[in-house]
Amino acid sequence: MILRIVIAVCWAARFAPALEPACTPVEGDRILGQHLAVALPAFRALPPGTLLGITPPPGEKRTFHAPELAAIARRYSVQLDAPTEACFEWPMETLDRDRVLTVMRDSLQVPDARIEVAETSAIPIPRGRLEFPREMLGKPALSSQKDPVLWRGEVIYGGDHRFPVWAKVWVKAPCEKLVAAEAVKPGQPIEARQVRVEHDECFPAMPVAGETPLSPLGLVSARAIAPGSEIRLALLASPNDVNRGDAVQVEVRGGAVRLAFTAKAETGGRSGDFVAVRNPSSNKIFQARVEGKDSVLVKTDFAGSNP
Repeated sequence: MILRIVIAVCWAARFAPALEPACTPVEGDRILGQHLAVALPAFRALPPGTLLGITPPPGEKRTFHAPELAAIARRYSVQLDAPTEACFEWPMETLDRDRVLTVMRDSLQVPDARIEVAETSAIPIPRGRLEFPREMLGKPALSSQKDPVLWRGEVIYGGDHRFPVWAKVWVKAPCEKLVAAEAVKPGQPIEARQVRVEHDECFPAMPVAGETPLSPLGLVSARAIAPGSEIRLALLASPNDVNRGDAVQVEVRGGAVRLAFTAKAETGGRSGDFVAVRNPSSNKIFQARVEGKDSVLVKTDFAGSNP
């Protein structure tokens, strides 16, 4: 029995693949004499700055086989005892989650934020400076963020080379939510009694330079908001300056001619929009630009004819 085990081990050793020797790490774009001297001490006499080749991209190897090494040895009068080979590669490492979290917290700059990493890119990365820019953080469909979002980053290595990485994360920070205290009807300006503030955890919004918190008071919603539902400011808009059915003051300009009269708005809009207006005298409908509250302007070169 023992003899059989010994024979089996010998046969396994005979046909098992040889372990590939570790490559010499090179943190730079060029493989130099100093790197070859580290891999093979016989080349210590080689000038350290001698250019031997280009460093391969991360994850790949550059191997100098025996004939190539023999040629280098002859060129620089180096004595090689036996044929050999040497390989070189960028030093690689695993993307560490603790390091990822540290970099993300520094980038987010929200002291009370809570970041959880669900998944990271699994391939080895080159050694270098890890970055996760805040502007590369994805945005969830809702501020409650039930599913992790993608945060893209990169490793800066070898000077200015960039290697892409990614992580899927949950990000939460203390926030205040605007909630409807009572039903909000579409198109009607929101009043103070219809809104209350609740404290919660939300996905942190990307700050915008010069932006100030927006109050929903006086704004209108495009759809009905039920009591207890969040009022999302992104879905609100300023109320129309002109609404359908309003009586509007019309000013007509054409060269030196100025004409003013009262008409009826057939469509609504805000300042700068064009709306349909009906002339009560002729019953004709014409287009006019909203200038302000219940005020519209017609220029004869735009209207094509008198209203």
